[in-house]
Amino acid sequence: MTVIEIPGSKSVTARALFLAAAARGETVLRRPLHSDDSEGFAEGLLRLGYGVVREDGDRVWRIAGRPEGPGVAEADVYCRDGATTARFLPTLVAAAPGGSYRFDASAQMRRRPLGPLTKALRDLGADLTHGEREGHHPLRVDAHGIKGGHLVLDAGESSQYLTALLMLGPLTEEGLTIDVTRLVSAPYVEITLAMMRSFGVEVERAGSRFTVPPGGYRATDYDIEPDASTASYFFAAAALTPGREVTVPGLGRHALQGDTAFVDVLERMGADVVRTDDAITVRGPERLRGLTVNMRDISDTMPTLAALAPYADGPVRIEDVANTRVKECDRLDACAENLRALGIGVRTGPDWIEIRPGAPRATEIATRGDHRIVMSFAVTGLRAPGMTYDDPGCVRKTFPGFHEAFGALRDAWAADAPPEA
Repeated sequence: MTVIEIPGSKSVTARALFLAAAARGETVLRRPLHSDDSEGFAEGLLRLGYGVVREDGDRVWRIAGRPEGPGVAEADVYCRDGATTARFLPTLVAAAPGGSYRFDASAQMRRRPLGPLTKALRDLGADLTHGEREGHHPLRVDAHGIKGGHLVLDAGESSQYLTALLMLGPLTEEGLTIDVTRLVSAPYVEITLAMMRSFGVEVERAGSRFTVPPGGYRATDYDIEPDASTASYFFAAAALTPGREVTVPGLGRHALQGDTAFVDVLERMGADVVRTDDAITVRGPERLRGLTVNMRDISDTMPTLAALAPYADGPVRIEDVANTRVKECDRLDACAENLRALGIGVRTGPDWIEIRPGAPRATEIATRGDHRIVMSFAVTGLRAPGMTYDDPGCVRKTFPGFHEAFGALRDAWAADAPPEA
């Protein structure tokens, strides 16, 4: 059995930073993610005048909350490639009683949509101006507080729009009621609700209506669990390798992140999966079965399955993942392009991809600057030695040490005689 220590969750770290900044008192975050995304978020908070102190070799971050809003009247914030940074921080400052704050992002993030969120903020009375293209960065927020009220939100592109508004709710004068349509990646919203509860706010949910009370947050001591999306690459590696096991501690059956459901997909394909209160273990079968699977709720792991799919004994069809076309890149198209370059038969539609069994040949992966494309096709490369990437360094977005960790796993398995199945 191989035990893999996975870095902290990107999603949980970003939410924790927002909630800690908005809370009254000092919050202690334990084992936050260290990556370009989380560093960009923390840097943004510092520019906005929030206190961020790192201790114990960066394993502990102390955040001085400011429920009254940023500690500076003006700031320029560069959000890098981080979607959570680019969506959450403008929402945070919109609740401030005053101040002018400008936000910009990388070329990649500038292409990603922001419109449903900025429309919702404007509907609440926020003074928000896009600098170049409507619905995209850069933007300016001239804050004068938000009263609250009722919203209808289309969350069909990203659940992050809903998360940002839910976290905003307690900072408004009257609270928020949000009616949601076309919600994707619903488990990420469950993460948000659970974390808001840890910071002292209980959101009422009745079907697609969310009611958020005013009153603010209270600081807390918060442990950040490992990133389930990142764990998917190591679980997939085990599933691909007969008799091999990977255990990820810290992701037990009560983990917050919906992407732990990726192991359910592997189980349907024949892998042996064991869940305990504090870990998940995946063991590879003699052969992987093809399947049809709806991945609407765990779409960040769609590329992982797509990269594993050629080694199944039948077609793998992944459905209801249209929102993956507006991530760091068009992930459906990127997966199809790379699989075809590997010699694999692929068909795609607006919200689906079907992959035929085959024997991938090593090639250079066109990453499109997307960390998940690199990490997913590392799984394919376990049986296609010589795989390269046109931008291997883009993994710094969420897991700077990925190549070393995945390479160590590959080398350790190669050094041992194949275990008995």
